[in-house]
Amino acid sequence: MLSCPDGPLGPGPAVPSATRPLTWPSLHATTFGCRIISMGRSDLDPAVHERRPWNAGKNVGPKRPLRPRDIWAIRFFLDEHRRLRDRALFDIAIDSKLRGCDLVKLRVGDLVSHGTVRERATVVQQKTGRPVQFEIMAEARKSLDAWLLRREGTYRDFAFPSRVDYMGHLSTRQYARLVDEWVSAVGLDSRAFGTHSLRRTKVSLIYKATGNLRAVQILLGHTNIENTVRYLGVDIDDALTLSERTEI
Repeated sequence: MLSCPDGPLGPGPAVPSATRPLTWPSLHATTFGCRIISMGRSDLDPAVHERRPWNAGKNVGPKRPLRPRDIWAIRFFLDEHRRLRDRALFDIAIDSKLRGCDLVKLRVGDLVSHGTVRERATVVQQKTGRPVQFEIMAEARKSLDAWLLRREGTYRDFAFPSRVDYMGHLSTRQYARLVDEWVSAVGLDSRAFGTHSLRRTKVSLIYKATGNLRAVQILLGHTNIENTVRYLGVDIDDALTLSERTEI
């Protein structure tokens, strides 16, 4: 069905296509200002069920945390290629346990005080609006010091600026590309890892060592401990293993 205006502006009656046969080129050329009424598809049409799902063959579940040997392999790769920014970004991502949107918005003043890299820092999370505190270990302080000395700038500047807009910050999409590159460079499957792998790495090690979910919840800045349970993938086997370690 083709609906066309009487003139340049006014609406007109629908004209059946049977009374006005048009080939596709002429239809494309003569229907300026007209609209083609589409009736859509039925769920019973075979073509609907032949469409490939968007997530077919993709790993859309939780991303795996890095192992200690993977962390040192990535550090060695970044040091070997003298990538100061990426080494600092990687180290602070592991220590801060921040989401990508918060990590890329870190400012120099969040990490440095009186010309020295802080041992602890606090930022307000974009998702929850609540502050979260994190530690900055010796390796991260060393790499941050080297990068910020090279980067220069003021306390108000972003620690990891964008290449496109130097006054802006690194985009979360570019951060995700960098993570893919890092894990691929050390022989890991980039489909199994992502930016949340870096966020989960340290808390996964802490949970395995202590079984303290409350501490992990605080470190991740979760408002509900149920979110922490799902984030870590804690199941009944983990609970029983922790219980078996305790003898009375």
